[in-house]
Amino acid sequence: MAGESMTEHAAAGAPQDKSALRDAATVIVLRDRATRPHVLMGQRGAKAVFMPSKFVFPGGARDPGDARVPLAGELPAICRDRLQEDSAPEPARALPLTAIRELFEETGQILGTPADWPDPPADWRAFAATGHRPSAEALQFVFRAITPPGRPRRFDARFFLADAEALASDPDDFSAASDELSHLRWVALDEVRALDMPFITEVVLAEIAARAADPAPPVSVPFFRNDDEESLFLRLRGERLI
Repeated sequence: MAGESMTEHAAAGAPQDKSALRDAATVIVLRDRATRPHVLMGQRGAKAVFMPSKFVFPGGARDPGDARVPLAGELPAICRDRLQEDSAPEPARALPLTAIRELFEETGQILGTPADWPDPPADWRAFAATGHRPSAEALQFVFRAITPPGRPRRFDARFFLADAEALASDPDDFSAASDELSHLRWVALDEVRALDMPFITEVVLAEIAARAADPAPPVSVPFFRNDDEESLFLRLRGERLI
């Protein structure tokens, strides 16, 4: 999760409490699933307030306008149902779009369908200029985690998995990426633990490794919940793990 690099778009002129819990989406792109799986990761800046110098997946905070962007292809129904658990309708509608937008902003990679888009919102103009409309058909909702209390940034992050074959862009071309993540690279799952990563990224990677051989969307989704009283590891179907 890109944390502070999660683009913190606020309404124009509105004050913002950066320690307040914010909805966010993170994208794990998986490549070479059938042979030697790799995931797309980048490194946060050394001076970042949140998770400095850590290797993370592309991701960012939900923009208010994301829910109003039309999708060319919808999230799989089972993933939509899990996403709607404990979530208001607008975040559930918006978060797949947040994932697609942040993936494009931070890596230049496109999850979309070729189509004209004559009047896109401001935050989507660069994406629209590629000649695509966003599509969530390839996204799978696979993990949810809430940042523990006391951190300078707190996010209710939903993690989405996508296969690199679904990208409408060259997976090795990062020329359109912003500077929010550096050292963008495809990292083999059997080598990824050599990187300096946040704890939750390591937890999510274990889930991805277990799912690498199964292309079907998960029936239940792990949920690592932190609040002022306790930390719980749940599954979005009501099952408590620990």
